[in-house]
Amino acid sequence: MPSARAETLHAQAWGAGDPVVLVHGFTQSSRTWTHPAAALAKRHEVIALDAPGHGGSSDVVADLRHGADLMAAAAPEPAAWLGYSMGGRYALHVALRHPMLVRRLVVVSTSGGIDGKAQREARRRSDEALAIRVEAEGLAPFVRWWLERPLFSTLPAEAAEIESRLDGTAAGLASSLRHAGVGTQEPLWEQLGELSMPVLVVAGALDDKYVREAARLAAAIGYNAEVTVLPEAGHACHMERPDAFWAAVTPFLEGAGLEGDRPDRATGD
Repeated sequence: MPSARAETLHAQAWGAGDPVVLVHGFTQSSRTWTHPAAALAKRHEVIALDAPGHGGSSDVVADLRHGADLMAAAAPEPAAWLGYSMGGRYALHVALRHPMLVRRLVVVSTSGGIDGKAQREARRRSDEALAIRVEAEGLAPFVRWWLERPLFSTLPAEAAEIESRLDGTAAGLASSLRHAGVGTQEPLWEQLGELSMPVLVVAGALDDKYVREAARLAAAIGYNAEVTVLPEAGHACHMERPDAFWAAVTPFLEGAGLEGDRPDRATGD
């Protein structure tokens, strides 16, 4: 586990009621959730976390497992959790390591990891190259370049929340790539069947890779998982079609959909 210069994650909170925890994607910050949080906060306490290396947590150096523990410490009450992309990988780790804190789980455009060692090493080298790039170019040029990648070709510039992506530092993003990138992540596929809470897996229909990942995640989790594919949306489906996304997700966060724990699995530490 990497050492940390800081051990507390920054968080923003709104509203009161049954808690919902939101975890953003790579280059973003908790500010990216400001608009949906305003609606959710009418019925819930909404807690938006800055992931390690991002926003107000830019000085936190953590891998996915340690980062998940820090997230659990920052939101220690049982809650519904929602994570997007990198944030979805963090949320999966929270659910596996701290299942009593996760009543319901939504993961958006998320992977369970890369299977083969050679493929993970290739991705690790790719992430290292990105870390070097952001250190050399600085935060703003890197963010502009990042959003020009094909992964975000369907994300309108006005929906990209660019200002919220500038809350952090180049060093923080480089640290996140090195410690929490997919190349450093041990694949979770064989552990996902341990999840007993209801899980909703969401992907945009235009994001073929993550539509396949969504189906695989749900199959690995089992009967307590369901998939929603959002039409006419890509990787950042919650930002591209926010009204349709929250119309599909909010009822699940509030208790609609699959219910109950696995009958053959007791919850515990």
